[in-house]
Amino acid sequence: MRVVITAGGTGGHIFPALAIYHQLKKNEPNLEVLYIGTKDRMESTLIPEQNIPYKGIEMKGLNRKNLFANFKVLSIFRKAIQTAKEELIKFQPDIVIGVGGYITAPVIYASHKLGIPCVIHEQNSIAGLSNRFLSRYVDKIFVSFEENVKDFPKDKTIYTGNPRSEEVTHEKKASKAAYGLSVSRKLVIIVMGSLGSMTVNERLKEMISSFQDKDYEVLLVTGKEYYHDYQNLSIPKNVKVTPFVNEFLGILKCADLIVSRAGASSISEITALALPSILVPSPYVTHNHQMKNALALKEKGACEILKEEDFSGENLLPMIDSILNQPKKYQEMKRKAKEMGVTDSATQIYKEIKKIVKENAK
Repeated sequence: MRVVITAGGTGGHIFPALAIYHQLKKNEPNLEVLYIGTKDRMESTLIPEQNIPYKGIEMKGLNRKNLFANFKVLSIFRKAIQTAKEELIKFQPDIVIGVGGYITAPVIYASHKLGIPCVIHEQNSIAGLSNRFLSRYVDKIFVSFEENVKDFPKDKTIYTGNPRSEEVTHEKKASKAAYGLSVSRKLVIIVMGSLGSMTVNERLKEMISSFQDKDYEVLLVTGKEYYHDYQNLSIPKNVKVTPFVNEFLGILKCADLIVSRAGASSISEITALALPSILVPSPYVTHNHQMKNALALKEKGACEILKEEDFSGENLLPMIDSILNQPKKYQEMKRKAKEMGVTDSATQIYKEIKKIVKENAK
């Protein structure tokens, strides 16, 4: 099977794309893949590091504040479609898979124009502009949230969950000792996405001493840009600070509670592991979709929500205590998170892709 995968911008798009890639590789011994991303975003370094053939195409997102700037974006978009067509003609894929980010739009549109089967995956609880636009051109649409089905044509939309969820269930549990953590104490992980958050890190520096007398341990993942800010602070012994965790899914399986952003991949990991959470939705994302993601869990009783503007020791620490020190509440949150979890998402997506490729090979 020859496959083009396109996704970019953030880990929320790239990691589900990689989950689909790993599932394809597991099931297709003769798999050949080309990954098409941007020239300057996270995927342009991350994907080549995985030894996956990569092509970078210049592409920019719409400027929602300066509409005049979008004339240039439209010009870049047209050029990106042409470049994508050239790459697709050279590679001759059986199918093209779009997993989000603005690079997806020109690549999927180009594949449709060339008559190549294509599918997309929507991670968030609010359908993105690119995927709404692309929905008319694709063979299948996979969605992470059940309520998303109504946002797309019913006859070709399938609720699969997020493929990242299946990866976390199969991941080997990490060694807590390798991170200087105790085997016997409860673990709270605090992480604000792969890049971290300036605002949240500023607040955490102010409150970090407040963890001193707690009976649990904290693994604080700052993001590489903010790690140096903690170098001159007095860090309590029960707090471990790190810029990044390579085996994040493995250490996540050791956690008793996570304080996290509410991106789609994070939600899928949390629910797949039935992990109680305190979600801090990013207020800087389009259509406030992280808050909508978090509310989907909150309404089921699977999480607590703490707005970034309210993020402080006075608010966070009592929330952590309330969850960890009330066994009934904790178990109920675990149960509700588990009910929302999908643990075979990547398998479902692979089966649908296989079906489309077979039908088009006739």
